[in-house]
Amino acid sequence: MRGLIWFRRDLRLHDQPALTAACAECDEIIPLFIFDEPLLQSHEFGSACVNFMLGCLEDLNAVLSGLGAPLQWRRGEPIEQVLQAAREWKTDVVYWNRDYEPGTIERDRLVQQRLAKLGVAVRTFKDHVVFEASEVRGATGEPLQRYSAYRARWWTTWHATTPAVQPIPTALAKKKAAPLPLSHPLPTAGELGYNPIVLAFEPGEQNALKRLRWFMKGPLHSYAQGRNLPAIDGSSTLSPHFRFGTLSPRMAIHAALNALTKGGPVSRIDVLTWVDELIWREFFQQVLTSFPHVAKGPFRTVIVPPARPAGNNRDRLFQTWCEGKTGYPIVDAGMRQLNQTGWMHNRVRMIVASFLIKDLRIDWQSGERYFMQHLIDADVAANNGNWQWCASTGTDSMPGYRIFNPALQSKKFDPDGTYIRRHVPELARVSTKRIHELHLMTADEQERAGCRIGTDYPSPIVDHQLARQEYLNLGKQEATR
Repeated sequence: MRGLIWFRRDLRLHDQPALTAACAECDEIIPLFIFDEPLLQSHEFGSACVNFMLGCLEDLNAVLSGLGAPLQWRRGEPIEQVLQAAREWKTDVVYWNRDYEPGTIERDRLVQQRLAKLGVAVRTFKDHVVFEASEVRGATGEPLQRYSAYRARWWTTWHATTPAVQPIPTALAKKKAAPLPLSHPLPTAGELGYNPIVLAFEPGEQNALKRLRWFMKGPLHSYAQGRNLPAIDGSSTLSPHFRFGTLSPRMAIHAALNALTKGGPVSRIDVLTWVDELIWREFFQQVLTSFPHVAKGPFRTVIVPPARPAGNNRDRLFQTWCEGKTGYPIVDAGMRQLNQTGWMHNRVRMIVASFLIKDLRIDWQSGERYFMQHLIDADVAANNGNWQWCASTGTDSMPGYRIFNPALQSKKFDPDGTYIRRHVPELARVSTKRIHELHLMTADEQERAGCRIGTDYPSPIVDHQLARQEYLNLGKQEATR
């Protein structure tokens, strides 16, 4: 029997359910990846994300080629490409791991329907999450809308099932590759219509596993505190690997829990705080699956101040935020880190989102879209969930009256200004005493620092205290209408 393995968001060999099943059931296997032409042309994702994906594919292809089954690839509309490949290669069964975004659910349904008409079987598997939306439900089977309730039920389900981690199938090396023409080299970013860039993160399965081991031995031991400090390497930065499936979420959680059971310096709060982040990832995924309307608008109708109307001032403020030239150092450091590397520290993501929505009063969808176009770990469910959390429109959001003060946030989480100076070189010589509140710098201090506010570094585009009060007042007005 000949099996076609359609790789998508699962670019690895370890704990790969579709691959494991294909190796167990088929005599010949064909690994396939499809570059989604309509999606690429829409530029919904940015160069960092596409370059990282290509690096992951190069790594996967190298390993598969070494096993005698090189990765085949096609470019075009996925439904037609899968059908064409199945016909040309006389495939008996197509294997894939399920995706949960609204568009991909419908796409996969159509693929399965049309393959059935060709007499080709389909086998699909759970992989991208530990538990699918249908597995973590309320008492009456309803989708859970509060994270605390979801988290409790998630852990109950984990203890009841304890999902295993599947090793790389030993049969893979013994499988006969289908006699196909040699696959062409994978396309470059430029050939796909994107700028080639130097990646800030190393792509591929082996680098994901290496990073996981490093994190387990070091930063995990102080994660509860270190995760909020953007100046240090205190988070796992594994989100790009989870995005493209070069790391299994089951393996990651088992690794963390095993570190706890082995004893040693790691504490329970550090381990569970990190696992919490992975459960948040699954929570946002089940929200998108259960309530697909969130991809196009707010989860719930709430009374929030109206966004700034379209016009030149709105466009100017948004562009200034995008470029990291707001005059608020922690905001600018975050946006420049994003623009330069494709990644931003999670604490800073919340700060810049709050600033856009509540200080500048710009619609959260604009920020969501900009992040999707620039993040190396661009993920629809996580990005949407986090933006709606900051906008106070999501399932389990921050209160509308909670507005981050950029100066207080940077004092608390970047007290020495190390993160700010790293990404905003104009402020490299500004003293720690002044770096969070530049408006207090005297003319002499600015001269000594080589940074004249308003010339070498922008003045604040809004007054935070005034903007905060305006946002709250507008919210009260909306509530009384």
